[in-house]
Amino acid sequence: MDTRQEAPRDVPLVAVAHGSADPRSAEAVEAVFARVRRLRPGLDVRVAYLDHVAPGAEDALRALAAEGAGRAVVLPALLTAAYHSKVDLPAVLARVRESCPWLGVAYGATLGPHPLLLAALERRLAEAGAAPGPDTALVLASAGSSDPAANAVIARMAQALARRAPWRAVVPAYASAAAPTPGQAVARLRARGARRVAVAGYLLAPGFFADRVADQALAAGAAAVAPALGDAPELAEVVLRRYDAALGRVPAAGAVGASAAPGAPG
Repeated sequence: MDTRQEAPRDVPLVAVAHGSADPRSAEAVEAVFARVRRLRPGLDVRVAYLDHVAPGAEDALRALAAEGAGRAVVLPALLTAAYHSKVDLPAVLARVRESCPWLGVAYGATLGPHPLLLAALERRLAEAGAAPGPDTALVLASAGSSDPAANAVIARMAQALARRAPWRAVVPAYASAAAPTPGQAVARLRARGARRVAVAGYLLAPGFFADRVADQALAAGAAAVAPALGDAPELAEVVLRRYDAALGRVPAAGAVGASAAPGAPG
């Protein structure tokens, strides 16, 4: 699908990322959406955050409404649907709808899971010097969540990566809230005979969790740790597909590892 088309100027995109006290995180997020602007000239793309970084999501939407906008698409710039996309952001949207009833908001799906993100993970692994093979296992490491459904998505993505390339094994890991941790996953794979273990970070941007994944994995003997997805071209493509789907232009993409389209946006 060609996402490089002129966008209607009256439907701005407000992307809401998690936010981090680490300045590298916001820099990476802004780079992603700078690429989105280059891919879709004319689209008003604004970035907001749930925590740590301004503008906050509610402030960004109120500012847009104050400028006279009648519609907006809000995309959770998150890689899995969990508490932030299911509770935090809907609460923000409810307050904005109450205070700015003239602003119609279409709420899009989280960026992941999406098949293009598997390609982005493979891109980052290749850049880190990690190649699949009979002696090389892979750990897919995410931030982790208290939501079991979100963690199950990571497990399904690990299965999908295993089907795409001849890794010795592919297992999920979680930097918080669930097990195994990245260090535990690397240690177990090495104990089971993997000569090399690579780690892919299913993370949007560098920061606390990316550092934790790398530190634990390397301490446990990982041979390579791929960085966060960051400004991967595939990620910007996913943003535009989610935007178009939120406006009803295209059907939502099929979930990773399944033939059916995902349910309602997270």
